[in-house]
Amino acid sequence: MNRNPVNEATDERSSLRRLLSPRSIALVGASETPGALGESVLSNIEEVGFAGDLYLVNPKRAVVRGRACIASVEALPPGIDCAILAIPKSGVVDAAEACARRDVGSLIVFSAGFAESGAAGRAAEGRLAAIAREHCIAIEGPNCLGLVNYIDRLPLTFIRTAIGEPARAPAVAVLSQSGALAAVLGVNLRHHGVRISYSISTGNEAACGMEAFLDYLLEDEHTQVFVMVVEQFRQPRRFLDLAARAHVLGKFFVLLHPGSSAAARSSAITHTGAMTGDYQVMRAKVMQAGVVVVDTLEELVDVAQLLIHRPVLPQGGAAVFTESGAFKGLALDLCERIGLHLPNLSASASNALKEVLPEFIVPTNPMDLTAQALVDPGLYRRTLPFFLGEDRFGSVVLVIILTDAATCELKFPPILDAIRSLSTTKPVIFAALDEGAPAPAQYVEDLRNLGVPFYPSPERALRALARVTQAAAPRVVPVERPTLHPALPAFRGNIPEWRCKQVLAEYGIPVPEGALAQTRDEANAIAARIGFPVVLKAQSPALPHKSDAGGVVLGIADADALTAGWEQLQRDLSRARSGLNLDGVLVEQAARPGIELFAGARNDPQWGPVLLVGFGGVLAEALHDVRIIVPGLPVEAIEMGLLKLQCAPLLRGFRGSQPADVRAAGQIVFALGELMLANPSIREIDLNPIVAYPDGSGAMVLDAFMVMSDASPAEAS
Repeated sequence: MNRNPVNEATDERSSLRRLLSPRSIALVGASETPGALGESVLSNIEEVGFAGDLYLVNPKRAVVRGRACIASVEALPPGIDCAILAIPKSGVVDAAEACARRDVGSLIVFSAGFAESGAAGRAAEGRLAAIAREHCIAIEGPNCLGLVNYIDRLPLTFIRTAIGEPARAPAVAVLSQSGALAAVLGVNLRHHGVRISYSISTGNEAACGMEAFLDYLLEDEHTQVFVMVVEQFRQPRRFLDLAARAHVLGKFFVLLHPGSSAAARSSAITHTGAMTGDYQVMRAKVMQAGVVVVDTLEELVDVAQLLIHRPVLPQGGAAVFTESGAFKGLALDLCERIGLHLPNLSASASNALKEVLPEFIVPTNPMDLTAQALVDPGLYRRTLPFFLGEDRFGSVVLVIILTDAATCELKFPPILDAIRSLSTTKPVIFAALDEGAPAPAQYVEDLRNLGVPFYPSPERALRALARVTQAAAPRVVPVERPTLHPALPAFRGNIPEWRCKQVLAEYGIPVPEGALAQTRDEANAIAARIGFPVVLKAQSPALPHKSDAGGVVLGIADADALTAGWEQLQRDLSRARSGLNLDGVLVEQAARPGIELFAGARNDPQWGPVLLVGFGGVLAEALHDVRIIVPGLPVEAIEMGLLKLQCAPLLRGFRGSQPADVRAAGQIVFALGELMLANPSIREIDLNPIVAYPDGSGAMVLDAFMVMSDASPAEAS
């Protein structure tokens, strides 16, 4: 029976509320043995003074820590909000079924040994999922560490967790499929003075995945930033919708997703095969949706700290203040590598700065104040306004040498006074150049109270700022437009070049003039009509790689050469692929040379359609010089993507060559995206090569191949 989606959403929210903010808890497997899961959870709950009803279940003990124990789940009162199963894996499914019969609203399952351990484990996890569906129960786990609700001061985890005052806004929610990393992130964030609203270890996600928790918490008044460790998205399109909602609400998703290395994923560029790994597709899709993607745990914490202190994202480049000429050079090098723009000072600001600076300090960005601030503490107050007042600077990073306690006492007060008096809305970031210097805790706290994050090193500060600044750039949102083109016929499987090019032409994609010939005489007639020189290409769904089988003859200059070429093609094919049935031979005008690009498209089963562009030949594979593009972006955005390729100088005009018609190439990629959006039954398309001619002369697809889903178009959609 189909359930009403509205009711399902209501049921999910209700069960998640009972999980995250329970008024009654059953601890199944309660224990007083030190180190046992049931003992650790009980200690956490008792230490915070949980005010709700707490029921302990242990068939072997009548009393645990002075509290009466119930012998079985069946003896629990009905309607308990949350049951924590701190028991071995062998008893989990039976306990879950018993909880369902007692109308328990949610479960936390710590035990491992489920889907990650083989067929039997997968079957057991499948049963947990079925229990959740049938009884509208939220299940966290299995194979998780539990959760901590810092707002209500409730640690439902076996990791010993000290909770101070209730969290207040703005705070960070931690969601991690890895329980260990959820715990580590909690420690790291608190160390950096970042408040946490919730920490949730989702584990194997038998019933409640990352997306369900995000959906529930997205409008939580305490939570401004969501930091996530995700190894696999189970509802990718729902996640993208949630990211779009977060953007509207002014909240931020920060994502760490393992799987970028060759060892962690399988990634290849082939003619029709896996054009790129799932990680690259995921990254392109989520970044387009406004998610800040980071590469390390350190970056995850650093970006969260910046976003929680400065929720107004920086627009424009950064200004860097330092007290070392050598670090000035290092900062320029680092910022170029990480893509953080350091604009030059305007002439007016430079001239004005000269009036307040000693003559031996040259106004630049980065700004090297030398050691002068030690003898002239007012220097910070006199110079900062010129950078904060310039529109070209969206943020300021203070990279300060601290050295010792005496130096800290000299520098912190005037810096704090300057920031306080200027009261800017632009992010100001403090970084110690000498990590390990004794920065007084009170001064660090004063900075954070002013909305200034404190970093132990400039590299961490600049990398975090680069991530956030890139996320702040104006986003071009893909638009799925109603197509004016007819739906494709009910193709299935491999679609050969001649038929594929008919489809491309309907979408306005330029292809060489030509036609399919069944005989040599037909080929001669076509060539006479379109004009020599021509090429011959054997056509069959079973022949995606025509050249490998001798199925291509180039440079046919006249009728005699065509006759010879036709016979050569038939002989070569007969030797290489005896018995091959041909649709015919495609006779096309020979294309003039130009800069060769390729474009591929794939309908990813999880993320939907994606495009891949790069240079033709071996460059893309040798250098991995490709760009993933989300369909629906305007041509201008696609052009920008093409011009970010490593080999883009070839498009702009290299060593006296003419610039290529990047706009025409972008229009081909745009139309390819339209084709994919309008036809979900397409599995893959390869356009290789696309030849871009000199600027204003257009571009053309010389070869194409398409693979359709085995389902019909209606079934695929």
